[in-house]
Amino acid sequence: MPIAFDVGRICVKLAGREAGRKCVIVDIIDEKYVLITGPKSLTGVKRRRVNVKHIEPTPLKINISKGASDEEVLKALQEANLIEEMRSPIKPKFM
Repeated sequence: MPIAFDVGRICVKLAGREAGRKCVIVDIIDEKYVLITGPKSLTGVKRRRVNVKHIEPTPLKINISKGASDEEVLKALQEANLIEEMRSPIKPKFM
Protein backbone atom coordinates (compact mmCIF):
# COMPACT_ATOMS: atom_id res chain seq x y z
CA MET A 1 0.00 0.00 0.00
CA PRO A 2 1.48 3.38 -0.98
CA ILE A 3 2.18 5.94 1.72
CA ALA A 4 -0.42 8.72 1.72
CA PHE A 5 0.29 12.44 1.57
CA ASP A 6 -1.13 13.74 4.84
CA VAL A 7 -0.45 16.59 7.26
CA GLY A 8 2.67 15.81 9.32
CA ARG A 9 4.13 13.33 6.81
CA ILE A 10 7.90 13.68 6.37
CA CYS A 11 8.89 13.67 2.69
CA VAL A 12 12.02 13.97 0.55
CA LYS A 13 12.17 16.58 -2.22
CA LEU A 14 12.96 15.02 -5.59
CA ALA A 15 13.33 18.09 -7.79
CA GLY A 16 14.84 21.56 -7.72
CA ARG A 17 17.65 23.08 -5.70
CA GLU A 18 16.34 21.41 -2.54
CA ALA A 19 16.41 17.87 -4.03
CA GLY A 20 17.40 15.24 -1.47
CA ARG A 21 16.40 17.36 1.52
CA LYS A 22 13.63 16.38 3.89
CA CYS A 23 10.49 18.41 4.50
CA VAL A 24 7.18 18.16 6.35
CA ILE A 25 3.70 18.51 4.81
CA VAL A 26 1.81 21.26 6.66
CA ASP A 27 -1.30 21.52 4.49
CA ILE A 28 -3.03 19.78 1.57
CA ILE A 29 -4.00 22.33 -1.09
CA ASP A 30 -5.66 19.97 -3.61
CA GLU A 31 -4.98 16.57 -5.20
CA LYS A 32 -1.89 17.93 -7.00
CA TYR A 33 -0.35 20.37 -4.52
CA VAL A 34 0.69 20.39 -0.86
CA LEU A 35 2.26 23.05 1.37
CA ILE A 36 5.62 21.99 2.79
CA THR A 37 8.25 23.40 5.13
CA GLY A 38 11.71 22.22 6.20
CA PRO A 39 11.69 24.30 8.39
CA LYS A 40 14.34 26.39 6.58
CA SER A 41 16.42 26.83 9.76
CA LEU A 42 16.72 23.03 10.07
CA THR A 43 16.84 21.54 6.55
CA GLY A 44 17.10 24.53 4.23
CA VAL A 45 13.67 23.89 2.66
CA LYS A 46 11.51 27.02 2.51
CA ARG A 47 7.78 26.96 3.22
CA ARG A 48 6.16 26.67 -0.22
CA ARG A 49 3.54 25.01 -2.37
CA VAL A 50 4.90 21.98 -4.21
CA ASN A 51 3.56 19.46 -6.72
CA VAL A 52 3.14 16.00 -5.14
CA LYS A 53 5.13 14.55 -8.07
CA HIS A 54 8.19 16.41 -6.75
CA ILE A 55 8.18 14.84 -3.28
CA GLU A 56 8.55 11.27 -2.03
CA PRO A 57 6.71 10.41 1.22
CA THR A 58 8.60 8.48 3.92
CA PRO A 59 7.06 6.21 6.58
CA LEU A 60 7.87 8.87 9.20
CA LYS A 61 5.09 11.14 10.46
CA ILE A 62 4.86 13.80 13.18
CA ASN A 63 1.81 15.02 15.02
CA ILE A 64 1.04 18.60 13.89
CA SER A 65 -2.14 20.50 13.14
CA LYS A 66 -3.05 21.63 9.63
CA GLY A 67 -1.23 24.86 8.74
CA ALA A 68 1.24 24.56 11.67
CA SER A 69 3.93 27.25 11.97
CA ASP A 70 7.63 26.44 11.57
CA GLU A 71 8.04 26.72 15.37
CA GLU A 72 5.27 24.12 15.92
CA VAL A 73 6.88 21.83 13.32
CA LEU A 74 10.30 22.15 15.03
CA LYS A 75 8.74 21.39 18.43
CA ALA A 76 6.98 18.28 17.06
CA LEU A 77 10.22 17.08 15.41
CA GLN A 78 12.09 17.48 18.72
CA GLU A 79 9.37 15.55 20.58
CA ALA A 80 9.63 12.73 18.01
CA ASN A 81 13.49 12.79 18.20
CA LEU A 82 13.73 13.34 14.43
CA ILE A 83 15.97 16.46 14.34
CA GLU A 84 19.10 14.52 13.24
CA GLU A 85 17.02 12.46 10.79
CA MET A 86 15.75 15.68 9.17
CA ARG A 87 19.24 17.22 8.93
CA SER A 88 20.75 14.34 6.94
CA PRO A 89 20.09 14.77 3.20
CA ILE A 90 19.64 11.65 1.09
CA LYS A 91 20.28 10.94 -2.56
CA PRO A 92 16.87 11.28 -4.26
CA LYS A 93 15.52 8.49 -6.46
CA PHE A 94 14.76 10.17 -9.75
CA MET A 95 11.31 9.99 -11.28
